[in-house]
Amino acid sequence: MNPAISIIVPVYNVEPYLRRCLDSILEQTFTDIEVIVVNDGSTDGSGEICDEFAEKDKRIRVIHKKNGGLSSARNAGLDIVKGEYIGFVDSDDYIDINMYKKLYELCIYTRSEISICTFGEVNEKNVSVPKKEKDLILEMDNNEGLRQLFKGEIYRFSVCNKLFNRKCMSNIKFPVGLLHEDLATSYQMFAKASKVVFTNFTGYMYFKRENSILNKEYHEGRLGSFVGWEEILEFIRKKYPNLLDECYSTFVYWSVDNSVYILNQVQNTELRIRYLLTIQKHIRNHYKKILQSKHLNSKYKLIIIMIALNPKLLNLHYQFKNRERI
Repeated sequence: MNPAISIIVPVYNVEPYLRRCLDSILEQTFTDIEVIVVNDGSTDGSGEICDEFAEKDKRIRVIHKKNGGLSSARNAGLDIVKGEYIGFVDSDDYIDINMYKKLYELCIYTRSEISICTFGEVNEKNVSVPKKEKDLILEMDNNEGLRQLFKGEIYRFSVCNKLFNRKCMSNIKFPVGLLHEDLATSYQMFAKASKVVFTNFTGYMYFKRENSILNKEYHEGRLGSFVGWEEILEFIRKKYPNLLDECYSTFVYWSVDNSVYILNQVQNTELRIRYLLTIQKHIRNHYKKILQSKHLNSKYKLIIIMIALNPKLLNLHYQFKNRERI
């Protein structure tokens, strides 16, 4: 008999954290699971730990493959899943003992195809859990589920704090070779769900490593997210035109955030301008629609105008602000 939930865990050189991650999955109060652990060409002891856990728990299946990145590892897991529902856990994170029980029951009792919980954040010293005044369960139809995804106030693009009916994953693959793979795929999964349910239960503990890819100095690979945004905006324009204005505003927040990261993290002026010019190209593709947005305030529109006209203006503005602080 197939398990109710398949959990995919991509692994690459996470030896110090892997046991904590796998223990948290195997200790789930919901036990009808399979755990697909994909060793993506690790060069430390991670592969041996995967095999060690598979020997002691028959619910674990291990794939050893050449290194291809997070998307490649997740796709390898998707190719062999047996469960009716699918979850994702990154191998340096861990989960609450009741996470999958709560997410599965919410899907069943509310007849939803996607259930979502909230993140806690962990670093080497602290654990941070969002404060809540009361327990919340919010049921949403297809349109509202997507709207909340783009608003980003109660949940965002990450697939790790969610449980998906396998029909939501039909014909979807994570983009190999691109960062921000969740951005490029989660909206497609939500589009396949007739109903979505959210709980403010903190189930997923995200481990923020200082040396993680997104915490290092800004690099050109992060600009690949704008390819994903072009696909998102085209998809929403065709399928959900009523959500396009909100989608544009989220695209602007993303563009401004990336511009700020570039200004703060890229020391080489020539490289900084080149990265900003890439963002300029994507902003110009949607410039008129952005300026017409009812969801953006004047501050964001001013920044977008500076990027669209000449990113050097934003660079000069940033340098001037820094001088003011001296």
